[in-house]
Amino acid sequence: MDGLKSVVSQRKLASPREAKPEEDAFVRARDMLGAERPLNGILQAIDSQISTGAIETAEKMLSARLRRHPNDADALYLAARTQLRLGHRHIALEFLRRCLHAAPGFGRARFNYADLLHQSKEFAGALEQLNILLETDVLNPLFRQLKANVLQSLGQNEDALAICEELVGENAGRSDSWISYGHALRAMGRGTESEVAYRKAIQLRPASGKAYWALANMKTARFSDIDVEAMTEQLRQLDVAADDRIQLHYALGKAFEDEGVYAKSFDHYAKGNAAMRSRIPYRPETVSRVVAETKQFFTPAILESRSTAGCSTPDPIFVVCPPRSGSTLIEQILSSHSAVEATGELPYISAIVRRLEDVEGPELGMTYPGILTRMEPAALRALGEEYIRRAQQHRKLGRPFFVDKKPPNFLHLALIVLILPNAKIIDARRHPVACCFSMFKQYFNKARPRQAELAKFYRDYVELMAHFDRVQPGRIHRVIYEEMVADPEAETRKLLDYLGLPFEENCLRFYETRRSVLTPSSEQVRKPISRDAVEHWRHYEPWLGALKEGLGTVLADYPAVPEEFR
Repeated sequence: MDGLKSVVSQRKLASPREAKPEEDAFVRARDMLGAERPLNGILQAIDSQISTGAIETAEKMLSARLRRHPNDADALYLAARTQLRLGHRHIALEFLRRCLHAAPGFGRARFNYADLLHQSKEFAGALEQLNILLETDVLNPLFRQLKANVLQSLGQNEDALAICEELVGENAGRSDSWISYGHALRAMGRGTESEVAYRKAIQLRPASGKAYWALANMKTARFSDIDVEAMTEQLRQLDVAADDRIQLHYALGKAFEDEGVYAKSFDHYAKGNAAMRSRIPYRPETVSRVVAETKQFFTPAILESRSTAGCSTPDPIFVVCPPRSGSTLIEQILSSHSAVEATGELPYISAIVRRLEDVEGPELGMTYPGILTRMEPAALRALGEEYIRRAQQHRKLGRPFFVDKKPPNFLHLALIVLILPNAKIIDARRHPVACCFSMFKQYFNKARPRQAELAKFYRDYVELMAHFDRVQPGRIHRVIYEEMVADPEAETRKLLDYLGLPFEENCLRFYETRRSVLTPSSEQVRKPISRDAVEHWRHYEPWLGALKEGLGTVLADYPAVPEEFR
């Protein structure tokens, strides 16, 4: 709190009111970028086609233009926009590279290139581009905020916080700047100051669902009756944006949950979930296809024949699971060991998968994951080395092992065991209803499965992990969340034995380990283990019939694996 007060006093922040668009430095900076290279003639017509969604027409017009003028920077920029609309990120990046080669001073293109590199998890490249931009416009808030986001992705949270602190001082009437500042404070474990920042954002913009959800997602913050009435009143307003409305529902779900009013809580979670599901497509058959093809292609014989093909380093420890299964707790326990460093949820396995799907797959005429069986040992080794090289930028402590705890990596176990055959893999498993309901009530700006779809997702996960138990017995160590909570020392010793590490008492005092945590469990892992969450889902059991029915034998047999998957 004192840190935030000092910033406020030092910078003489303006009174709490939302900045008008004409006063917003971010809006002005964006407008200036947009106006730096006015389009005319045919390029203006192409831009109009892109804006109205006529992407195929725009693509044809651009192809004709670039045949005649291959170094036309504006045409190359528009081509990148077109490819992004088509979902071809790698092609868009290539067009932006060509654009900047032709016009190095094209600021909007360079900013979009940096942003796209960040989205593509090319953090070092994004930072390089932002530093070029900042050399010519050191105060530009768009460039600085994106740099803070990149630094946070790299785990350089102190540097990210410093930038966010400067930006909130300069833009004291801008709600989003306070939210970014709150996120940066939270990552550093400064929860009280983080809450103050989020509440400042709400003062400036009372309909900010993002700020209300940020408070709800802290777990340690509690809403007052005044907060609940304020959120409810915003939902009554017809002009509240859809994104705000959805996050207000999730925040109210958490508010009523904390008060023990579970019927109202579930109603708000369900409304938020339904609104998200209608906006973001979810295709459960995609996960089922990966599971089926992994079982088909990755037999004991195939895996044995390629057991030495990948990169031989033993450094990585992967924690895999469905989201909300206790992976952050395991990471915190392990990072309290002197030989292990936590690096968070690294994006590099999924980045490799996207490239295999977009580039190598079409070239070889085969989809992922089956394409892995067609790759030469040298290619697999190169992928493993790429992963290790990219992960290195997140390793700050010089410890021999590091934890990558991105939950959805369970879908890519075949890739992991082929490209990193000596990596350790931990399966974090939690009661299926507790896990699925926790996903249901957590706001993610991504796929939003319904109850039955969550059940299918969890069953697919159990089926896939059972396959690897069969084809590589003992390769993966399973941690049952409820058993870890019941007997932390025994389960921690088993975990360290699997990793070949000596027991250290610090692992039982994991909550004393100071490091940044970016996941929704960041406050929980700074406290001793509690049994409170184990049975909490039962308060909602009357409304979870579809979930329980869909889970079937996975629920009935938990924590054992159903016979049908063995």
